[in-house]
Amino acid sequence: MTILLFASLLLVLALGLPVAFCFGGIAIIFVLWQWGPKALYMLATTTFGEWTNYILISIPLFILMAHFLERSGIADDLYEAMYKWMGPLCGGLAMGTVVICTIFAAMSGISGVATVTMGLIALPSMLKRRYDKSIAVGCISAGGTLGILIPPSVLMIVYAHLTGESVGALFMGGVFPGLIISALFIGYIGIKCALQPHLGPPVPIEERTFPLRQKLASLRAIIFPSFLIVLVLGLIYAGVTTATEAAGVGAFGALVGVLIHRRFSLKMLNESLMGTLRLTCMIMWILIGAKAFSHLYTAIGAPEFVYGIIKGWEINRWLILITMQIILLILGMFMDPAGIIMICTPVFVPVIKSLGFNPVWFGILFTINMEMGYITPPFGFNLFYMRSLVPKEITMMDVYKSIVPFVFLEMIGLALVMIFPQIALWLPSTMIKR
Repeated sequence: MTILLFASLLLVLALGLPVAFCFGGIAIIFVLWQWGPKALYMLATTTFGEWTNYILISIPLFILMAHFLERSGIADDLYEAMYKWMGPLCGGLAMGTVVICTIFAAMSGISGVATVTMGLIALPSMLKRRYDKSIAVGCISAGGTLGILIPPSVLMIVYAHLTGESVGALFMGGVFPGLIISALFIGYIGIKCALQPHLGPPVPIEERTFPLRQKLASLRAIIFPSFLIVLVLGLIYAGVTTATEAAGVGAFGALVGVLIHRRFSLKMLNESLMGTLRLTCMIMWILIGAKAFSHLYTAIGAPEFVYGIIKGWEINRWLILITMQIILLILGMFMDPAGIIMICTPVFVPVIKSLGFNPVWFGILFTINMEMGYITPPFGFNLFYMRSLVPKEITMMDVYKSIVPFVFLEMIGLALVMIFPQIALWLPSTMIKR
């Protein structure tokens, strides 16, 4: 049954059917086969349970927050400040771009916002100043992935919902790993450009003669993003609000940012709401199909079967964990992270718990792998975002080559979190849970 179930799922995925229909369709067919038409009631109760789940309300709120931030003009002001302070350094514009991607990651919750925004703002600026295309394209593609690791993260909400773990604990668990990976990106760019200045030349002298007062004034651009990040994450950390309530505060704060920057219009509001609706509906239909598939998977006794096989092999538990990471990395090259988390969570997490590993820590490892999935060829989403933004002379192969060192840096970050679990677990252990 397990072989038939997953073989059928892989077949329909390979045929190009939408992920939600793959999970839901397979669930319907197998439920009818195993228990008959009366058992289809399970699908109705699953759908109702998903659409009325309180935790999942945070998903549209964080997505709306991201859409408001994308249109607020905050990125333009941040880039202006970064340009004035870091432009004179070798590779300064690229390092500053990663910093801005990190800030946006802590405000948006999804990957594409920082990639598209900085692709429009920072990429033309770096190419104009003769930055190597690999550095310019790679830093934006990789920096954009931080949005699913540094909280808030929509992917972590999905993982928490599927596993029953605390959203707040997962959010706090992603803080230090995200900052470490961001620091690895910045350090790599700085060292490489210091050794080979032609890859990221400093801005010309005539462009960097800014008075100190002007440079200090540009730092005002950091105040609002910092306040919003501290507000949203601080409320969760201190146990003042749940993640869902904090998402509401964040969405309202992002709207205030739009008003402060005088970017509000009915057209902007309509585009933000419609974009939120489309993405939320896609995520929710995938969740409904995946939850039905997961219930079927559990009902036929497959988790116990898989666990029995693994225990029978008597393999070292760390070898099993490493094998899971390799599987996730390979799947990330060919599948959407949302589909991967739906397929692998019901299989992997029960095994992880039975082996004595912390499921929150595993969730962070899972998310880092999904980060890599966004930039690993041939189907990394961020790579296709970048291809639509780069000039015609930069080919898809150039985009692929640009992310190779950044993928290895993410692997180093993954290894550090595996070897030192407290990187991910210390902050959640200190928070006040609600």
